[in-house]
Amino acid sequence: MLLSPGLRLFLYGTAMITGGVVLVIEILGAKMLTPWFGSSHFVWTAQITITLLALAAGYYLGGWLADRYASLPLMYGGLVVAAAYLSFTVLIRAKLSAACLELNLALGSIVASLGLYFVPLTLLAAVGPYFIRILAKSLQDVGRSVGRLSALGTVGSVLGVLVTSYVLVPYVRDSVALLGTAAVLVVLAGVYFAIWGRDEGGLGGAGAAAGLALLLGVVALRRESEGTLSTHVELERANSHFGTMQVIESRDGRMRYYLNDNLTQNTFDPVRKQSLSMFTYALYELSKGYSAQWKRALCLGMGVGIAPRQLANDGLAVDVVEINPRVVPLAQRWFDFDPARVTLVIDDARHFLRTSTNRYDTVQLDAFLGDSSPSHLMTREAFSEIQRVLNPGGTLVINSFADFTPGRDFFGTALHRTLRSVFAEVRVHGMSGGNVFFVASDRAPLEFRAPASLDYVQAWVRPSLQAALSGTMPMDESKGLVLTDDFNPVDYFDAPNREKTRRMLARGAASL
Repeated sequence: MLLSPGLRLFLYGTAMITGGVVLVIEILGAKMLTPWFGSSHFVWTAQITITLLALAAGYYLGGWLADRYASLPLMYGGLVVAAAYLSFTVLIRAKLSAACLELNLALGSIVASLGLYFVPLTLLAAVGPYFIRILAKSLQDVGRSVGRLSALGTVGSVLGVLVTSYVLVPYVRDSVALLGTAAVLVVLAGVYFAIWGRDEGGLGGAGAAAGLALLLGVVALRRESEGTLSTHVELERANSHFGTMQVIESRDGRMRYYLNDNLTQNTFDPVRKQSLSMFTYALYELSKGYSAQWKRALCLGMGVGIAPRQLANDGLAVDVVEINPRVVPLAQRWFDFDPARVTLVIDDARHFLRTSTNRYDTVQLDAFLGDSSPSHLMTREAFSEIQRVLNPGGTLVINSFADFTPGRDFFGTALHRTLRSVFAEVRVHGMSGGNVFFVASDRAPLEFRAPASLDYVQAWVRPSLQAALSGTMPMDESKGLVLTDDFNPVDYFDAPNREKTRRMLARGAASL
């Protein structure tokens, strides 16, 4: 096939763009699965596995087609089919992911990724070997063609990673970003057919696929704009590097929710400007009841600012470390958070702890990413860094989800033993399978000063709060693994509990 210089340049450009789109789909795809499967290594394992399988299948398919049908319209038509499939995934993502949620975390995430992304990734991967056959002028020219295409595909992949991570994820809704990616493929094919492929076969089929992609995209956007809430109203939705943030409110205006990747993180009464979640009160009362002094506090994880605000209302100097800057204006608008009343630092908690020169009477660790706490904050080294910033007799209070049922107790027993490897005394409050609070201190024995009254707490929250505060859970000191920065398999061994928690939170959010 005789190629004009312009067409040859366009094919190289196509190789670079498709290389970038592969990485866009890989990263966006994993992010779009997090509302159902979380952001654990299971999701990334699934996405990377399916991407690699699709690349292998696409390379084979491209080579096979190149030996039989050296026809550019066929390949550009395949790009339009990939675009149509991507548009289709926006429509089916929620239902397919919800269905796969009934499987275990590892299998469910693989099946969802396979159904959503294998086909378009395979079609994109076929471009490279197909173009090698088209671009190589002779056997002596094959190496040069392979090198150029591989280099351009890799450069495109790098650009895809950067654009996705620093433009699409923080500033564009995931569905819109994926539909925009599909549109890029349609435009790419359209340019080819308009300039070089008008007299070749395949134009009609490609046009039909492009029309289908457009139709699916319009339907998907319209369905998203209509929303799925039945009893509540969405007040705000925004992307961030740490998940999709959503604020919804009951139609009577008495209950407001903060959701991250479809999972409820906190609840709030906008009329009384008070939390409706037990854990915020438990963090406050346990911190106050166990602390020897009550002057300065550190909150690792801001949430929507409710827990730090409670401490500030008590007259404490409060430092807040939050990794997600985009949650701050949302907390101001909808959850009565005033950053001026605290010292707010946008940073990772571990980095802050290593560099801080301040000392605190209490540290509240309430950092969650969806259904679990970041594992790097739950190691012996992390707790040693917290111990360093505590005043003598100071307390660490951790909000977590832990289950102490035999066979499901890896995280709870490991967290307890890890804390005991650093602190002199550890107490555990709460209920197995729900919110569990770990209190640790160098002061032993620890004595809890129960609050004189809980009348300030919302009435229907009071019973669960009283149950959490009233006694400690007995712990077997011989059980558990000490978690370290070098060996911390909690994401793997705690997966069944996280599946259970995620299903509970996801179903709760789906009922709103």
